[in-house]
Amino acid sequence: MKRFAPALIALSALLPMAAHAHDAFIVPSATVLSGEKAWVTVDAAIGNDKFYFNHAPMRLDGLEITGPDGQTVQAENQHTGKLRSGFDAQLTKDGTYRIAVVTDGTLLARWKENGANKRWFGTAKDLASKVPQNAEDLTVIERVSRVETFVTKGQPTDIQPVARGFGIQMEPHPNDLFAQEEATFTLTLDGQPAADTEVHIVPGGSRYRDSLNEIKVTTDKQGRFSVTWPQAGAYWLHASGSDGKTSVEQASKRAVSYSLTLEVLPQ
Repeated sequence: MKRFAPALIALSALLPMAAHAHDAFIVPSATVLSGEKAWVTVDAAIGNDKFYFNHAPMRLDGLEITGPDGQTVQAENQHTGKLRSGFDAQLTKDGTYRIAVVTDGTLLARWKENGANKRWFGTAKDLASKVPQNAEDLTVIERVSRVETFVTKGQPTDIQPVARGFGIQMEPHPNDLFAQEEATFTLTLDGQPAADTEVHIVPGGSRYRDSLNEIKVTTDKQGRFSVTWPQAGAYWLHASGSDGKTSVEQASKRAVSYSLTLEVLPQ
């Protein structure tokens, strides 16, 4: 690695959506820290504009903080307000930390009842008691999503692959990105290359622009794609898809999504 500097990375995990819909994101107060008692404060929200808290807080039920040694780090001071959630984490060991909100195995059911459209979110154990089994036009979808960010204390360490749902590997390290330089990604699904998958990349600050300035790319057969960053700033990256690989018997389809925010630094 020729250089190492702060970079923000987060991936938003929702049901499949267009890049202009409500997007989930995690925003750490810093992405590179040093010192024995390093703390990071993290905001988590769902907003109409990238990285602005203008719609709803993100639920933290699936919050996972993993240290560079693979051990779980405890979140402190968790709270949820009207427009955002937040928490603190202490980074005691050198290396890269994965901070993620993961949804895995929750269900979305849709059906009609007396001509009216109904829907329900929940877990498989509650499905039978909440949704009529013989409901008209019943569709049950399993949701697997991940919203994450990486924060490094001291020298960076490798990003571990994700075994279920979408995951991403990249070169250079997510905390070492610079304007006018190329980054190469490998998108995976259940640990295997996610071929022919559309990826949306949107720079932050869209509320102050007339256009979204979205970059659209498609992964190759090895799940790879490359981006040369046009300018410094924060970027939101999102991929979504669906398949029949459900882990819940009642579900007919699995909806998978992943979102990542990258901070690109000036040269």
